[in-house]
Amino acid sequence: MNGQQLLAVLLIGLASNLDNAGVGLSYGVRNIKIPWFSNLIIAAVSGFFTLLSGMAGSVLTAWLSPVAAHLIGTAVIVFVGVMVLIQPFIGKGSTKSRNSSHLLTRILRNPEEADFDGSRSLNLTESVVLGVALAINALAGGFDAGITNISVVLTSLTVGLFSFGLLGISEFVGKRYVAKRLGSKATVLAGLLLILIGIHQLF
Repeated sequence: MNGQQLLAVLLIGLASNLDNAGVGLSYGVRNIKIPWFSNLIIAAVSGFFTLLSGMAGSVLTAWLSPVAAHLIGTAVIVFVGVMVLIQPFIGKGSTKSRNSSHLLTRILRNPEEADFDGSRSLNLTESVVLGVALAINALAGGFDAGITNISVVLTSLTVGLFSFGLLGISEFVGKRYVAKRLGSKATVLAGLLLILIGIHQLF
């Protein structure tokens, strides 16, 4: 793996998990605890989803030319980046009930909804649900890695490590320094990074 590919892996790991920073800050300022094992489960879910999407991307390369593979990888990751950017505004005025569909989307907009029992601490089930919601961004990064022949395993491990680190650190910062407003900025930065990574794959 050359330096450019390693940089792409690190950027994918970071961009796939910047929403974790927003969630961690949100939990910290609301004094909702994320135990280390819950954080580990969330990281494992993100890494697993990245691995699956990366394997799917690798399989597609058997039927695609290198140019087509890069174009598809770019399109997918840029599309997800745009969706991440507009996600905070989707359904903002909706009057749907808490029990309606689109649970994962609601959790990304309002992370404390993952604390179903109101215990102020995430249990196993809640950790898995939050992990799946946060892993949506990682799908694009994993697919892009697979379709552009970047190490899928290393990308998955990097995504998991960034997930664990950013969520834990941001929860601590949110709890100690009440940095609530940084959550929306993290989402915007995540979307921009994904778009830039996608464009970078063209060159």
